Amino acid sequence: MISLLKEVGRGKRGARDLTYEEALEAAAAILDRTATPAQTGAFFIAERIKMESVEELEAFVVSCRKRAYRAPLQDGIDCAGPYDGRKSTFYATFASAFVLAASGLPVTLHGSASLPPKWGITLTDLLAELGIDAERLGRERPVQAAKETGVLFVPSETWCPPLKELRGIRQELGMRTVLNTAEKLVDYSHSPYLAFGVYHNTVFDRMARLLTKLNYRKSIIIQGAEGSEDLFIDRPTRTYIVENGEARLQVIDPETYGLDTPVPAVDWTPAEQVRVTEQVLRGEADLAFTNQVLLNAAVRLHLSERVDSAEEGFYTCKANIDSGAAWKLYERWREAMREEDKEEDKEEDKDRAGSMSAAKQAY
Repeated sequence: MISLLKEVGRGKRGARDLTYEEALEAAAAILDRTATPAQTGAFFIAERIKMESVEELEAFVVSCRKRAYRAPLQDGIDCAGPYDGRKSTFYATFASAFVLAASGLPVTLHGSASLPPKWGITLTDLLAELGIDAERLGRERPVQAAKETGVLFVPSETWCPPLKELRGIRQELGMRTVLNTAEKLVDYSHSPYLAFGVYHNTVFDRMARLLTKLNYRKSIIIQGAEGSEDLFIDRPTRTYIVENGEARLQVIDPETYGLDTPVPAVDWTPAEQVRVTEQVLRGEADLAFTNQVLLNAAVRLHLSERVDSAEEGFYTCKANIDSGAAWKLYERWREAMREEDKEEDKEEDKDRAGSMSAAKQAY
């Protein structure tokens, strides 16, 4: 590890990119914790200063995948947003997942407790509001919920343990690292389609080359809200479509579809995120949030080749909100994700009842 650190840590002018094989070696040392915490932190900082190459990013993605539980559960789309969460925007992806699943497209979501640099609201915070403890999910319950509804949520630090083991170092550094990209591309369900969020348009080309190497059938890279995969509804969004080894710029303007809507100011909390999500799925939300979900769902439905155009996707998705299909699917998923907790509560009740009975007999 020391020799690799010398190559990436010579300063902005002297440092060089690692070869793919060297990067695999560094990734193995870090993910398997044979590198010391000091070496790991130094590597992350040096890469941050130098900027990770495509080969280095690929090596960390491949290494994370090898150490993760991955199952070919769904022929659908992976929605890969930032694990450091949201602070000022609506989580349109969460509501969109149920609209898409109701439209016949399976969806994979994944995340963890909040991370630097943003420390925002995460999907696990939303699950907590629903009474679902992401840390206790394991594998069986999310997989069963996905089989019943088409929506899979993966607690990433459970399915890819090295991410949990490295959390402390990442928190101490307080800045983004190579893992901020790699953890979004573990591809837990072997999805052929990908919606991937980025913050800066300067990384479009590099991410396009990376996604080509990772062999997705079709991907969309989105410079979305707070660096997420969510298209804006009040202004155009820059995206890259990656397909067959080629990438093309596509600016998606909500005005083109008659959906452009001013977004009301909201003091977002996990509870508020869930409340608006449920309003959207019931067809009762502010028009801006409903339109944002419809736009994102329609574009993803088209990307995944379920419809011939985004316009057709819009009408398909709107019908599944208006009919109540998306809401019913959400309710079924929510209950399926809580099932184990119910069983555990029953067992605890039995244990308490048994203890009380034994106490009475003793008395």
